[in-house]
Amino acid sequence: MKALVIGGTGPSGPFLVNGLMDRGYEVTIFHRGTHEIPEIPEGIEHIHGDPHFVETIAQALGNRTFDVVIATYGRIRFIAEALEGKTGHFIGIGGVPSYRGYFHPAINFPPGLPTPTPEDAPLVASEEEHRFSYLIKSTEDAVLHSHPSGTVFRYPYVYGPYQLVPREWSIIRRILDRRPFILLPASGMTLMTHGYAGNLAHAVLLSVDKPKVAAGQIYNCGDEEQFTLRQVVEIISRELNHDWEILGLPDGAAAPLGGLTIQGTPHHRMMDLTKIKADLGYRDPEPAAQAIARSARWYVQNQPEPGGEIEQRLQDKFDYATEDKLAAILRESIQRMSALSTSKLEPMPHPYAHPKEPNLQRDHRGR
Repeated sequence: MKALVIGGTGPSGPFLVNGLMDRGYEVTIFHRGTHEIPEIPEGIEHIHGDPHFVETIAQALGNRTFDVVIATYGRIRFIAEALEGKTGHFIGIGGVPSYRGYFHPAINFPPGLPTPTPEDAPLVASEEEHRFSYLIKSTEDAVLHSHPSGTVFRYPYVYGPYQLVPREWSIIRRILDRRPFILLPASGMTLMTHGYAGNLAHAVLLSVDKPKVAAGQIYNCGDEEQFTLRQVVEIISRELNHDWEILGLPDGAAAPLGGLTIQGTPHHRMMDLTKIKADLGYRDPEPAAQAIARSARWYVQNQPEPGGEIEQRLQDKFDYATEDKLAAILRESIQRMSALSTSKLEPMPHPYAHPKEPNLQRDHRGR
């Protein structure tokens, strides 16, 4: 059996390649060859070419055929067309931004996405709504047009090694720099579906195991258990043994926080995983808290260059002087608002009656 993975050196790629090998596949990876990673075993065939253009895809793949193709990278609609009739099962990796309201919450009423968001929630219908989201949605259509028995997975934000925009680094570097506090947008209480790379690869490989069940289907995927940004900070802080204060900024004041504002909105972006769990039997092979801690350790051992490409993508300047000023303003504002409170809330009795004697119309509190 032959399998082709397009990409293969990103966060979920090594898990896909090794998972296919464990299933007895002879695996080939097709990527640009700009970087190689040690997690890809020796002996794997590499096709080096550009998976973004019709001409270069045709040149790289020719008339080769494969039992399974997993396309994680490149212009997947072109790849799907090029491999029409040349694979038994085409699996395309898309993303959750195809949902209407993902980037522009106000386009829905009430604003934001349904929580959780199922696969049949409204999708972006035009470029005017949001071009990037519409391209993702159009790619889903192209995959299932060229491969009616194919499968599409909507990846959420992926975390783990080799992430190009690692949210964890914005937390980890501040810990390594021994910051006494961290500022979080919306107090870090917003929920957004994330997926550990190994867990997402496991989800995709379940469709390899059950191709008839997955034929023609689109699946949300992500970790079963999701944490708020504040909880992610708490998990990483404990793993790296750092005690600090967590301060919450109003959403509109959070721009200086860079990578910590990757969510871009105070609205929740929680995906419904009911379908993939029911159809394919998905369960997290690695618990999310453990995966977050594992990722944190990896980035400590593989630190991005200060001010380098990754930090530029995160748009995080680690401007501690500005953060100190924001924290001072925040603390002063809290103090001023607290001074306006002239009374304290008393503990409220339970609203239901709790009679102490039988057959009384009202209890001792008159309920």
